[in-house]
Formats: sequence, structure tokens, C-alpha cells
Amino acid sequence: MSVAPATPTTPARPDLRQRLAVRLDRLRLGSGGLLAMALVVGAGTAGAAVAFRWLVGTATRLLTGHEDYAAVPGAANPHLPGLGRWFVVLTPVVAGLVYGPLVHRFAREARGHGVPEVMFAVARNGGRIKPRVAGVKALASALTIGGGGSVGREGPIVQIGSALGSTVGRLVRVSEPRMRVLVACGAAGGIAATFNAPLAGVFFALELILADFTAQSFGLVVLAAVTSSAIGRAVLGDEPFLTLPAFTVGHPSEYLLFAVLGVVAGAVGVAFTKVLYRVEDVCDAVWRGPEWARPAVGGLLLGLVLLVLPQMYGVGYPVLGDAVDGRYALGFLVVLLVGKMVATSLTIGIGGSGGVFAPSLFIGAMLGAAFGAVAHAALPGVAGPIGAYGLIGMGAVFAGAARAPITAVVILFELTNEYSIILPLMTAIVVATLVSHRLSADSVYTLKLRRRGVDLTAPPESGAARTPVGTVMRPLPTPVEAGTPLREVAARLSGASYGVLPLVGAAGGYHGVVTARAVSEALVDGRHEVEPASMVTELPEPLRVTDTLDRVLDALDHSGVGGMPVLDADGVDPVGWVTYRDALTGIRAARPS
Repeated sequence: MSVAPATPTTPARPDLRQRLAVRLDRLRLGSGGLLAMALVVGAGTAGAAVAFRWLVGTATRLLTGHEDYAAVPGAANPHLPGLGRWFVVLTPVVAGLVYGPLVHRFAREARGHGVPEVMFAVARNGGRIKPRVAGVKALASALTIGGGGSVGREGPIVQIGSALGSTVGRLVRVSEPRMRVLVACGAAGGIAATFNAPLAGVFFALELILADFTAQSFGLVVLAAVTSSAIGRAVLGDEPFLTLPAFTVGHPSEYLLFAVLGVVAGAVGVAFTKVLYRVEDVCDAVWRGPEWARPAVGGLLLGLVLLVLPQMYGVGYPVLGDAVDGRYALGFLVVLLVGKMVATSLTIGIGGSGGVFAPSLFIGAMLGAAFGAVAHAALPGVAGPIGAYGLIGMGAVFAGAARAPITAVVILFELTNEYSIILPLMTAIVVATLVSHRLSADSVYTLKLRRRGVDLTAPPESGAARTPVGTVMRPLPTPVEAGTPLREVAARLSGASYGVLPLVGAAGGYHGVVTARAVSEALVDGRHEVEPASMVTELPEPLRVTDTLDRVLDALDHSGVGGMPVLDADGVDPVGWVTYRDALTGIRAARPS
């Protein structure tokens, strides 16, 4: 019997999936890959910043008929001339009717000023931010600002850029340290493109978001900021934010005036923080309706503020520029300062979306210009130009509110290209930061997190925070079936912990949860024949059995319910149930005695 000669075998070529996996590993693990991702994030954030500014401008034109209503305060809407200046009462309401349901349905973390959420994601959540946050934040903030909300663009673009950086990191599956750096790259790119200030973007990301000045992270953040700024300048132009008259310090005694301004600015920055959260607390205490309707109903009150003081409409840069140019009387500067505090706090309190960076600059400009006017009247031969004091006040109030002195110095220099102001600016900013630390333990950003029980200055709880939810979850309550009569559902919810139960369809598949609040509203409205399936609440932060207890608290906080199902590792079927009490009990048990 003959045997056929063996034919030599050639190694099989790796298929496309294997080749892609190899390249992905190189991108994920190599330094060159991280550089490439920083470039992508910087370029993407620049595009997002350009698109966001277009959205803000479009919303403003649609709702007011003007490019920037703060530049023509009190003017009528050319589309609605019969209403005269009264149309501003309705613009926040109309905008709120759109962005209120949008935020409530798709990304509740898009509400507010955004930077604290990014700080939390970097410090406690490994840099993970949901991709849809970017789109929802852009639309909600554009509508808020275009509808008269007295907030800034920097908070939204920081959150948008950070979400982009996190999305890139998750697609490539980078490690948590690299994910945090990519988030910081997005934040830096957002500030760089928005303000035409690449250095300020770098230091904002390092000082506030990353809290890390290592050589590698610094280089990557710089690369992203430069890329974003270059693209932003090519599209938006390269003009300085403000133009100041020539300024020199005529006598060393002027530094005493700058120091005094720093003391006052530090106190005003802290006062702004206190007013912001006090107004938010009042809004929370007063409001009893559904959260999606809160911006529209509260928008009526904001509209009345804009009717009285139309200079508060939107970001307010034209008004800021006029104040620095010395075009307002002392008394009106004080009115604008107080008005901005109230209007910004009310915008955030009713559920608006926007930043507090620009409002702090606005408040600082009013304070500085007023201080300069008083100094000129008291010491006419010593005090410098009012515009210089307005600029110094901008940086000092921001430093007092945000506790970011390096960022404050750099951004004010880049916004004006006026180097002669640096030494007076540094004097006031350092003093303001010291006064702020003396008066308050938190900045305008960290106080929002501390009110949620998160202290970024404390190290993460290694045992408690990393305990899997599977170790503390309880059995899943008997679900409500989709066809159950509404009165029976109400009876079952009345005996359920926290008034919430899981909902399953006819085939037994998990659909979401049904809450006592939703059912009671339907019964009050006379909708007795409605099926529970039409009132299902899809939780924005689904939990998996592998998630940790710190993730549980964050998910419960964002979802607005007191208990929620725990899904299997694939995130499909519920395998248990967890409440606030379960999570807190597990955290206490995991702490060392």
C-alpha cells in the first residue's frame, strides 16, 4: 500500500479580527497609541465646541431674533413685535418645555453646571462617562442659554469634551489611569477651543479635573489643548476676548488696592457659591410636580427677572465688556452683580444646564469695575484704569469661587493678551484664594459633590467602595405584570419599600420599574384604564451584579428612586434588588472597625 507524500503546511494567515485585535492592543498599551488618542480627543472636542457655539447662537436667534440679546437689552423680538420687551417672560418657558423632558429622559446628569460630574467621574468612577451625555448636554445647554438662562458655555463644553474622551477610552478599552487622562484631554480641549486659551485649558484640566501634574499627563493634555485650540482658531478666529487700555502700575502703593480687591473678591466668590446652592435648595423644597416640567414652570420666574434686568439674558459677555470699559455707573454695577448671582442661581435651581465659570467672571467684572470707580473717587492720583480693576476682579472672583488660582491667572492673561496686568492679577488672585479657603471648606464645584456625600479630598474607601452589590442585594420583589389593573398596582406599591417595583411584560421579560408617584398621578388624572407598561420608568443608570457599592449610590442618586433591580453580568435579566439602606449597610460593614 502506497502512502501519499505529505505536503508542507503553511501557517494560516491571521484573520481580520485577529489583526484588528493586535492593532487595538498596540493602540491601547503603547505610548504612541495614547498620543494618537489625545489628538483625536482634542480634534473631536474642537469640533464639538464649534458645533455647540452654533447651537447656542441658533437657539438665541430663534427665541429672541437677535445674535446676542444681552447686547440689545430690552429690545423687542422682531418676530413678535407686538409683545415688545415682554417676550423674554416666555422664552425660558418655551426652552424649558424642550430641554426639561430631554434631560429627564436621557441623561439626568446633564442638568446643572457639569464640572462636578466630571470631577467625580475622574476621581471615583475611573473616568467613565456615558456617551449620550455629550449630545444631551449640548442640546440642553444651548436651549438653556438661548432661552435666557444666565449661565456659561464652559461647563457644558467641559462635560461634552470629557464624555468624548471617556468614549474614546472605552472604545479602545484603555486602563483606568489612561481613561482619566483622556477625560482630562477632553476638558482641556473644550476650554481651549471655547475661550481661545490653550494654556488655560491645560491648567483647568490639571488643577481641577485631574489634580495631577505628572510629565506624561501634562504632555498629553497639552497636545489635546493645542490641537483643539488650533482648530478652534481656524474656524472661530483669533481675536482676544477683551481689549484693555495700556496699563502700568504707577506706584507700589497700588498693590495694596489690588490686595484689598482680592479680599473682597474672595468673599464675593464664596457668597456666590452659597447663594447658588441656597437657591437650589429652595427650588427643591418648593417644587412638587414632575421633574421634567420644572424648567418650564420655573422659567416663568426667570423670565420675570429678565424682564426687570434684561442684561442677565444668556452668558452676558457684551455687558461684561461694557463694564470693563467703564460705561456703567457705580450703583448699576452693584445691581448687575447681585442680579447675576440671582439669575444664575435661579437658572441652575429650576433645572437649567450651563456653567458657572462665565457667571463668576461676570460677577468679578462688576465687582472690579465698582471697586475701581470707588478707588478713583477716593484716590484719584493713585488708582489705575477702571478696566484693569474689572479684569483683576474677574480672575479674583473666579479664584475665590473655584479655588483654581493658576487657571485664573493664565486664563485672564490669555483672554486679554495683556501681560502688564500679570503681577496685580497674581496679587489679587492669591489673596482671594486664601480668603476663600478661610471662609469655606469647599469650592463652587466640590460643594455640589459634598452635598451628595462625596469628599474628593478624602481617599476612596478601599473596602467599602469596592464591595460588589451582589454581596448585599436582596431577593427581587414579585414583579408587576404589564396587564395588571392600575388600582391593584397602586395597592401593591403602597406596601413596597420606597414605592417602586420591577415591571415585566407578558412574556416575563424585564421592562423597567413602575413607581408609586407615576401611578398616583395617573389615578388623580382619572386615567384608571391605563396599563402599567405605559408608565414604565427606564432607569438611566442600570446596575449589574458586578457593580460596586459606590456605583450603587451614584446610580440611585441619578435615577431618583429609592430601590432598583440588579441585573445579571450581561445587563439583561434582573437577579436581585438593592435599596439605599442595603448599600449603606454594606458600606458600614466593609469599613475597618
